[in-house]
Amino acid sequence: MTPPAAAPFPALTPADPDLAAAACELASRLKGQVRFGRHDRMLYATDASLYQVEPLGVVIPASIDDAIEAVRLCVDRGLPILPRGGGTSLAGQCTNRAVVIDTSPNCRAVLELDAPARRCRVEPGITIDELNAHLAPSALFFAPDPATSRHCCIGGAIGNNAAGARSIRYGRTSESLLGVDAILATGQRVRLDCGASDRDPVARELTRRIVDLVLDHERLIRERFPKTVRRNAGYGLDMVLLALDQARREGVAEPDLRAQPGWSFVNLAHLLAGSEGTLAVTLGADLLLHPLPAAKGLATVSFESVEAAIDALPDILAMKPSAVELLDDMVLGLAAQNAEYRRYVDLMPHAAGAIPKAVLYIEFFADPSDKPTPTQHIAAALRAVIDRFGQPRVSTHTDPAAMNEAWKLRKAGEPLLHALPGARKPITFIEDNAIPVERLGEFVRRLRDIVQRHATTAAFYAHASVGVLHVRPLIDIHDEADRARMRAIALETAQLARDLGGVMSGEHGDGRVRGPLLEAFYGPELMRAFAETKRIFDPRGLLNPGIIVPRSHPNSTLVAGVPPAPAPDDRIAAITTHLRVLPESRQVRVRDTDTFLTYHDQRGFDAAVEMCNGSGVCRKKQGGTMCPSYMATLDERHSTRGRGNALRLAITGQFSNEGGGASIPAANTQSGTSQPAWLDPETQATLDLCLSCKACKTECPSNVDIARLKAEYTAQGHRESGRVPLASRIMASIRTLNRLGSRTPRLANAVNNFPPVRRLINRVLNLHPSRSLPPFAPSLERDFAARDRVLPAPGDTRPTVALFADCFCLVNEPHIARAARRVLEACGYRVLLPRHACCARPAISLGLLPDAIRTIDQICLDLRPFINDPRVRAILFLEPSCLSAIKDDWLSLKASTPLDIRRRLAAKSFLAEDFIDRHWDDHPNRPTFSTTAREPGRPRPSPESPSDTMILHAHCHQKALWGDQTSARALRRLPGAAVGVLDSGCCGMAGSFGYAEHRYDLSMKIGNLTLFPAVREAPDATICAPGTSCRHQIKDATGVRALHPIEVLAARLSS
Repeated sequence: MTPPAAAPFPALTPADPDLAAAACELASRLKGQVRFGRHDRMLYATDASLYQVEPLGVVIPASIDDAIEAVRLCVDRGLPILPRGGGTSLAGQCTNRAVVIDTSPNCRAVLELDAPARRCRVEPGITIDELNAHLAPSALFFAPDPATSRHCCIGGAIGNNAAGARSIRYGRTSESLLGVDAILATGQRVRLDCGASDRDPVARELTRRIVDLVLDHERLIRERFPKTVRRNAGYGLDMVLLALDQARREGVAEPDLRAQPGWSFVNLAHLLAGSEGTLAVTLGADLLLHPLPAAKGLATVSFESVEAAIDALPDILAMKPSAVELLDDMVLGLAAQNAEYRRYVDLMPHAAGAIPKAVLYIEFFADPSDKPTPTQHIAAALRAVIDRFGQPRVSTHTDPAAMNEAWKLRKAGEPLLHALPGARKPITFIEDNAIPVERLGEFVRRLRDIVQRHATTAAFYAHASVGVLHVRPLIDIHDEADRARMRAIALETAQLARDLGGVMSGEHGDGRVRGPLLEAFYGPELMRAFAETKRIFDPRGLLNPGIIVPRSHPNSTLVAGVPPAPAPDDRIAAITTHLRVLPESRQVRVRDTDTFLTYHDQRGFDAAVEMCNGSGVCRKKQGGTMCPSYMATLDERHSTRGRGNALRLAITGQFSNEGGGASIPAANTQSGTSQPAWLDPETQATLDLCLSCKACKTECPSNVDIARLKAEYTAQGHRESGRVPLASRIMASIRTLNRLGSRTPRLANAVNNFPPVRRLINRVLNLHPSRSLPPFAPSLERDFAARDRVLPAPGDTRPTVALFADCFCLVNEPHIARAARRVLEACGYRVLLPRHACCARPAISLGLLPDAIRTIDQICLDLRPFINDPRVRAILFLEPSCLSAIKDDWLSLKASTPLDIRRRLAAKSFLAEDFIDRHWDDHPNRPTFSTTAREPGRPRPSPESPSDTMILHAHCHQKALWGDQTSARALRRLPGAAVGVLDSGCCGMAGSFGYAEHRYDLSMKIGNLTLFPAVREAPDATICAPGTSCRHQIKDATGVRALHPIEVLAARLSS
């Protein structure tokens, strides 16, 4: 039976006069961005949960003062407010019909740092990892470490009372929260900390009323609140009671608890922790810091079952670890299939050679005072683990890099699960139960029974040390029968947690998924206390309305335009209301589409479109490549998540080709589907700043492949409109144009650089005038005789390689191909130059997929003799983006050439320098290299005399698909070479992306994040870059000529 739906939110339209007036007033009074268009609203309609609620609008304040002004204006107009940071919440608390105030882009400062006192003051938008990077020189850190620490904000950590793996040692955010600077729903600004009631009449009145409320409900709080280490369900009234107990111990008389003597012990900042933005808007926080550990160690232990791992906890906890974390075989198996994370699985112990059924991470920290020394203390702790569990079930690590690698796998647990094949996915709805550790084994066994009784299974991972178990049953949320299972499992699991003395949430909060169960868990009297808490802080119900306290509760306040929640008997139904697949209670699906690409590896086009789970890993601000446009703009719209949401909304028909459109367009004749918006201008604009770097294909734990989806979306738009932009046609024909220019290179270069002609080229192709055009040179084909373009006679058995001449090495940079030929001939190979067309990389990137398919079929026909002939050891590439087309895109495009042939071509294809290193011991000849070719006194290394010190900037596709070490390993074959690989992300050029006039500034900003400074700071190093675009970008931005690695190898060949 389908449950009754919650009252839908009223439809929003751009013509809404009240909303339009509010948007205009906000825009006129704020320095930040005011985004009330439907596309921007919908990109904030989801978080990392299952839910989707279209907000009223989005404000991105330029400063804290801007945020204050925005809140006050919304309060004056009676508009609901949703404070938001990274949007990483798993329970839906970051989705609401409200004005979103996103402080993450601009409110990220460390305002004060008092290292001797071990405290700091920060703005709410700074991420935990950003803060800890700032603190590292002071040998301090902020201890709460949720898995999202790279991209979750301090404001959100307070809202969720985040904890993380090491809470057994350091506690939750509330234990590290000294005070909060906040603005209330009345528009009043207040600082909440210990002693605030002595200084501020607003804080005094809040404290008086909350203390009275807690003392009135003292017996129920003591009886009903769980005694677990971690608890985050409802409001933290128990923390206020703990402060009052401290006052009692300090001798405050019972009557005085309701007066100033008792109030001074109460820190209402702790009540805001876990309040999910429903009581106040955080403007800043005073944080307690901890000294960095003097030494660390990590043991990973394999078990034959999750239950066996849980049963071992008492012995492990007696060893005083800093963290104990659990992963099950479902997470480990998915990681083993993931290109980015499979190497981390190798760090796990593999008893009997198979992926273990469960693994426990057991981490130890040592203080400077630990005896005999911190290092010896860690060694003894790790030895104790080995003695208890024995080899080979234990792997130990003390190297910081190895420990960091191992922790990456644990932190990716939740998003990795979304890559599971099939319609059923591990769903987030009972994932945060906190159970007394001594009863955790019983909970696991009884929960397995519940899940199995409802005909499904579940993934398990956990903060085992504190009894927090993240369980994700496999549910198909498109299916009403499975949604009924979800509701039943949720209710039974909440009852089980209560029966065992636990709680529904240890840190992820209530939100939309557990809020409806709070009354059943705590009872009506405590629920009324929660509603009164809400009313004390937010009498008009403007802050994140309906979260924690339902809007229909007798003590709550209804907000205009926000409908009441379901009646109490129907509240369980609210768990499956406002799902992404059921926005506004209407199911949406991906329509059957004749795609240009296949999606078998992503379980179909519909699964690929819905692959993004919103975890926000792409919103990291440093490290890796994903997502370059977000790192440069800090704009949700230009994150992988933002693009994934835009594509999902457009392809499921929730956007229209006119931009925006009705909330849920009328369904067509296909049940549950709507017409895709292949030509939505807003979605096209969102995709326009995607560099198609492919980083998300591997760095996203869910393997969201935005580059592929962007190519498909663009191609579908071309098909629907019946036209392709002229500039795209020209750019996709770059090989033909280059060949024409190479016939008379001097003349072509002169014409290209003649100002009137260059201005015309810029206008037609939308090129930025500061960009230099690649100069033409005589074609590489002139270097190869006719006999070197085809396979030799059958009797000729000389070892052979074929060189795939990309569009640039053919006519713009033929010297690189000549260098490759010299090195390969020194290795004993005959080098052939087959005739073939462009690899279709430009056509793929620009969405000209029918052209790309025709090209694939023609090249496979041209290269088939080289694919089939065993004398041809390899087909070698100099340009990584061409190789990635063959190894990745070609295998997905629906070409006529059999897939087996394309796979054999891909298997035979390598970067030239990778082939040289990979087959070093198998070459017919072993090349010899000189110790150095650099002349003393040269101001900077040159192509003729490269330095022994080399810095490699790997191409994005190289890093994403086969790793950034492939070129570095070849360079390390040189005697005396010291090769560093930059963690430099994307250079910002990305083929034609950085040439476009409207993208030039962003292109340079991306390069300036890490790459350009690294080049400028290494004047004595040879800069190496395999990618043509990367070398061009480095030259344009720094004036330094970067070399292809093969050029360096050729320069160092001994005569």
